Amino acid sequence: MKEEISKLLQRKIESYRGIPREEDTGEVISSGDGVAIIAGLGRAKVSEILEFESGTKGIVLNLMEDHIGCVIMGKIQSVTEGQSVKCTGNIADVAVGEGLLGRVVDPLGEPLDGKGAVSSDERRKLEILAPSVVDRQPVREPLQTGIKAIDSMIPIGRGQRELIIGDRQTGKTAIILDTIINQKKENVKCIYVAIGQKMSTIASIYEALEEAGAMDYTTIVAAPADSSASLQYLAPYSACAMAEHYMYKGEHALVIYDDLSKHAVAYRELSLLLRRPPGREAFPGDIFYLHSRLLERAAKLSDAMGGGSLTALPIVETLAGDISAYIPTNIISITDGQIYLESELFYAGTRPAINAGLSVSRVGGAAQIKAVKQVASRLRLDLAQYRELAAFAQFASELDQATRNQLIRGERLTEVLKQGQFSPMDVAHQVAAIFAGVRGYLDDLKKEDVRAFEAGFIKYLDTYYYETLTDIRKKKMISEESEAKLIEAVEKYKNISRSR
Repeated sequence: MKEEISKLLQRKIESYRGIPREEDTGEVISSGDGVAIIAGLGRAKVSEILEFESGTKGIVLNLMEDHIGCVIMGKIQSVTEGQSVKCTGNIADVAVGEGLLGRVVDPLGEPLDGKGAVSSDERRKLEILAPSVVDRQPVREPLQTGIKAIDSMIPIGRGQRELIIGDRQTGKTAIILDTIINQKKENVKCIYVAIGQKMSTIASIYEALEEAGAMDYTTIVAAPADSSASLQYLAPYSACAMAEHYMYKGEHALVIYDDLSKHAVAYRELSLLLRRPPGREAFPGDIFYLHSRLLERAAKLSDAMGGGSLTALPIVETLAGDISAYIPTNIISITDGQIYLESELFYAGTRPAINAGLSVSRVGGAAQIKAVKQVASRLRLDLAQYRELAAFAQFASELDQATRNQLIRGERLTEVLKQGQFSPMDVAHQVAAIFAGVRGYLDDLKKEDVRAFEAGFIKYLDTYYYETLTDIRKKKMISEESEAKLIEAVEKYKNISRSR
């Protein structure tokens, strides 16, 4: 019996044709605060996935002469000193595709909404090179936010990077939610990434989007305040990879980074734990590159590449309105303009609290349809003159009639640009409302009656001048006939409102 067993084993050994496999293994020297220092692994690459003996994964961030630094993804406590580690040969990636729409996931693509596993067979690397100059085309196509003040004065185009900046509690996230809701008819896929926020805040954002029917085309990537610095660091790159999936398919995507100031803080924490030399405000030397390599991936691709677009709306929180701080100035220099929200305007009741003087879009009129240009060309100038005169008028005892008229016009236009949350406005309605304001039809109304007049006027147009609105939407301009109809409509409605 023993002879038979030994012969059988011998035959098995002789017939074995296994391929020898070489593995690069290392050992954990130290571990703590979500970071592991590893000896060995001489062939490891930056952003490569490592596997610890406990089964936990990590991502390589530091490559030093005698050791490597790795951020731990998963249970930090499971990685202890002396554990073996091996390279997987895989660069960090995440699940992408239609299966993620309507879901709330973490930066690794794992579900957080309790709806089961994410159904997606496609994956993309977290970090890739941004499209080259040859692969891009100029930003010309508007991305309508549904917010009058933005679409008329600080337009955003598909493929643009527009920074939203301001102190906390000034309405930055509110603008973003309205923009996402307005994409329902625009065929734009949205990815919202929450970095370092409370889980209750993320839940309320989900509920607001779900109630508006916007989660059908939206994915929320959540790295809440209680998650590790490594997950908060990875979150925007994961979201960008998900958005790029649609861009390279020839579709349009919008990604919102809320917010990059918390992302910079998470990266600073990781860098200090990895013993990188600190620079200004203890941020590492490559803090600019951290965000530039992320935001440069936003693009409007050339027709040869499919014509898809990825629009990025990063958010940055300022302290006491200081837009000249380190991180805000870094991101302002990377983006194509900024929308600055001011606390004083917010508390004065001007919402959205957009400071038209400090806000700018470097794409400008190229991202506006002609109809908006026709009515909004005078708007910014009128508002700028109004703010200048309003400051001067506080000290003047008597004002001439021309100055009073400008102040009245500016007050009425400020009222027209006010807008409630979760009420994005169709572009033809925006054109009609601003048309009435800049042409002076609201000047003889009381300031407090302007918004009620505007709401009634829009309903009146929808009922009796629907063809005129359709003509503006279709031609994307105000023809002579449409202009005459708008003048007729506003004059008729003024007579109706006076007789009430």
